[in-house]
Amino acid sequence: MSAVHTPLAVSSTSGTDLLLWVAVPYACLTVFAVGHVWRYRQDQFGWTSRTTQLLEHRWLRWGSPLFHIGAFMVIAGHVAGLAVPDSWTESAGISEHAYHTTAVWAGSVAGVAMVAGLGMLCARRLLTRRIRLGTDRSDKVLFPLLSAAVLLGITATAAHNVFGAGYDYRSTVSVWFRSLFVLQPRPEAIAEAPLLFQLHALTAFLLFAAWPFTRLVHVWSAPIGYLARPYLVYRRRATPAAGRTRSASGSGSGRAA
Repeated sequence: MSAVHTPLAVSSTSGTDLLLWVAVPYACLTVFAVGHVWRYRQDQFGWTSRTTQLLEHRWLRWGSPLFHIGAFMVIAGHVAGLAVPDSWTESAGISEHAYHTTAVWAGSVAGVAMVAGLGMLCARRLLTRRIRLGTDRSDKVLFPLLSAAVLLGITATAAHNVFGAGYDYRSTVSVWFRSLFVLQPRPEAIAEAPLLFQLHALTAFLLFAAWPFTRLVHVWSAPIGYLARPYLVYRRRATPAAGRTRSASGSGSGRAA
């Protein structure tokens, strides 16, 4: 039934919706995949987070953990909300009310942590002269784009699900998102979503397109092997061989006498 519904829905969708919700996402995903291959083959030495810890560490000490913990929570929430159909959560015994309440409050905490951490990192980069001078073109694209995606996401959640009447994005945005990966795009689903959710989704795909050309590539080089690395055993420095030889010869001559 869905196979019949999708072509009919796409045929009745406007050209603008096809461009924004079909062409742009597929183009961004293509750049995301091909760009990573190109970056790995052409710039392995630049495949790094380009840390600036030696230049400043007070802001980084708080900003980096807040941003990364918030980002991990946000990513987990997006995976659960976009990739997992609501029928699956209902089958697992999780009611819509329970899911909605947990998603809103956990997402709000994660969003606040991520915004606070990102704000510290951006302020650190702008206010510390040595770091500001080392900011390259990719950072000038990454930080505004990342900030826009985060702020649009938390604003959409606050406007519609915290202070608003509530909006079930799993019936529109999630349906559209999953349809892209099964090659049966349903742009009409997200076309019905509020503007803030549409802007958040569009900005996120633009961030995917910029990902391979920025410091975000270090995500794929997380030192997971470090957790299984054997312990390093440190020993006291041994006495120099010359000293041991001199000591042995001295004690030997004494015994001979």
